Amino acid sequence: MKVAFAGTPEFAAVALRALIDAGFEIPLVLTQPDRPAGRGQKLVASPVKQVALAHGIPVHQPEKLRDPATHAPLIAAAPDLLVVAAYGLILPQAVLDIPHHGCLNIHASLLPRWRGAAPIQRCLEAGDAETGVTIMRMEAGLDTGPMLLAHSLRVGAGPSQADAPPEGGSEPGLRARGANSVGSGETAATLHDKLALLGSRLIVLALREFATLKPVPQPACGVTYANKITKDEAAIDWTQPAAVIERRIRAFDPFPGCTTQFGETTIKVWRALPDTGTGAPGEILAVAPEGITVACGEGALKLVELQKPGGRRLASADFLCGFPVKAGP
Repeated sequence: MKVAFAGTPEFAAVALRALIDAGFEIPLVLTQPDRPAGRGQKLVASPVKQVALAHGIPVHQPEKLRDPATHAPLIAAAPDLLVVAAYGLILPQAVLDIPHHGCLNIHASLLPRWRGAAPIQRCLEAGDAETGVTIMRMEAGLDTGPMLLAHSLRVGAGPSQADAPPEGGSEPGLRARGANSVGSGETAATLHDKLALLGSRLIVLALREFATLKPVPQPACGVTYANKITKDEAAIDWTQPAAVIERRIRAFDPFPGCTTQFGETTIKVWRALPDTGTGAPGEILAVAPEGITVACGEGALKLVELQKPGGRRLASADFLCGFPVKAGP
């Protein structure tokens, strides 16, 4: 099969590499336009574009896909399938109709849980014990298409849990269930890497077995939506329970990071552990090299990795050497 590809960040680049390594013919790659990045704000190609160029694959970078003129390169490529992974642009029905066998999406959750833009972060924020990857047929709705394959992954598990699904694939429709314990150590960054690897292996399997896979409609129950993460969510609300705050810290690592105020200075908190003690929410209960204990609405958290403006992430002992903190309100 000729398989066109649409994606932008590293999550998608992992899948594109897997398709190339598996020997699929890829006539075209769609990715978002180069964006300014870094202190110099120089234009930088997306990870997907970098992979495509390294393998001599033509790249198309439209700002939007509403104009029919932007569809011409995909039409000319005449793909049998279009694989989509974290592309970041809405595909109108006219684009979905171009590939002979339609479009497949690599979605980083067990649908219908966490449809939408930020399934990895929202899964951690909610404390899900299990997540996974779903390969689904795309349709006009937001992640509503029928499922071809799904494979689960336990949150907080080691890298081996991201191994390829069993020979012959996994049954579609696996569900996330239960609640993860506080302090698993899983962050959006670590879970991203595991799910990217799982998704890359699952899409290769789906394409190899495409002729025999039967689409399964998503259940009507259990639908949740993973809204896009914004910087407005970064500030820690110390009136929340310690368990909720700790999950948000892990869910927002690396973006946007969770922040709190020490006097007039905004500090990022990258890692925290459950601790004992009571006090008014936001009160600093204790300061020690191993961490800064802060009272929450329920329980307390020990902040063990922090970052001041213009600095880098530091363990609490190193942070306190350059930024003294005192216990108190």
